[in-house]
Amino acid sequence: MVTAAQPLPLPRADRLRHLGPNWYACVMGTAVVGSAGVALPGPARGPHGVYAAVWALSLLLLLALLAARAAHWSRHRDQARAHLLDPATAPFYGCLAMALLAVGGGALTAGRELIGTRAAVALDTVLFTTGTAVGLGAAVAVPYLMAVRHRVEAAQATPVWLLPLVAPMVSAALGPLLVPHLPPGQPRETLLLACFALFGLSLLAVLLMLPLVFARLLTAGPLPLALTPTLFLVLGPLGQSTTAVALIADAAPGVVPAPYDRGFGVFAVLYGVPVMGFALLWLGLSTAHLVRARRRGMGFTLTWWAFTFPVGTCVTGAAALARHTGLAVYDALAVGLYAVLVAAWLAAARGTVRGLLSGELLAAPRPAPVALPPATGRTTSGAVR
Repeated sequence: MVTAAQPLPLPRADRLRHLGPNWYACVMGTAVVGSAGVALPGPARGPHGVYAAVWALSLLLLLALLAARAAHWSRHRDQARAHLLDPATAPFYGCLAMALLAVGGGALTAGRELIGTRAAVALDTVLFTTGTAVGLGAAVAVPYLMAVRHRVEAAQATPVWLLPLVAPMVSAALGPLLVPHLPPGQPRETLLLACFALFGLSLLAVLLMLPLVFARLLTAGPLPLALTPTLFLVLGPLGQSTTAVALIADAAPGVVPAPYDRGFGVFAVLYGVPVMGFALLWLGLSTAHLVRARRRGMGFTLTWWAFTFPVGTCVTGAAALARHTGLAVYDALAVGLYAVLVAAWLAAARGTVRGLLSGELLAAPRPAPVALPPATGRTTSGAVR
């Protein structure tokens, strides 16, 4: 007899039918463990080989998922189109862009000693270019679909809606790594200012969307248990934007004319300090909701990967503030957040492996509870599984 906890094995042809774009969160969460580790202050930084190995794992996961998703679109085109028309799943297309960008940026930080500088630059160039194009496309296409096809309501807002809007911010944070590898002059300045434009594009879009998420939380009550981990997604644009302005400031001297080069350094501190303060406030709020959800029986879903990449961006943001301010408190904050990141990655990876072995994570969506609104029910049974 097969119980609900032990679903029937899927036919080989259907094993990928319900593989959604949310799976790219596994790649993002793994890549950031390596890149955030490299960003830690010297005394707290572990062996570089460990971070290189984690980055290599993220590259393998990315290649496997790209192949699996290509097969999904080839064999289950109807389901792939249904994902685009589902307001609970479509925002996860932002994860594809961020996965490409995270692995590409990790090549220059964690993976360079493993594959060499030349190969790292070439790989990052391809992944950064592709990821930025996909991210900009998602930032336009997903809000467009939400406006004209999805028919969403304010009471259905979740932090998942932020995903396609955050992708350009990841480009803004990782693009400066490529600036020194371009010819001097206009090519370097163009890329650096393009990254700053991506920073502004993403920041303003997030500032428009975040009030909807916060208002829904206060007026409609806590998120469904399976969606509670997505509260941590709000940390993504906060930590990533702090990282972005700091890395742009690091690359600015000799690239942009004075006094703008020094202005970027001033802006990195004036922007990063208050934003990191708000990130810590949101971390506390999200943790309180998480404790409540666990006490009410929240089990593992793929939303647990929301504990990883957003926290990783706060690690790199805190480490960047430590460099620009010289304050040891930011070094300590980066180390503490990295410990949280590693623990979260271990928990998410363990749950994912167990779900794959049991077949539960690739099974058909379970029927949504009757008490939930239709859009929330789709989210709980579909994209987060």
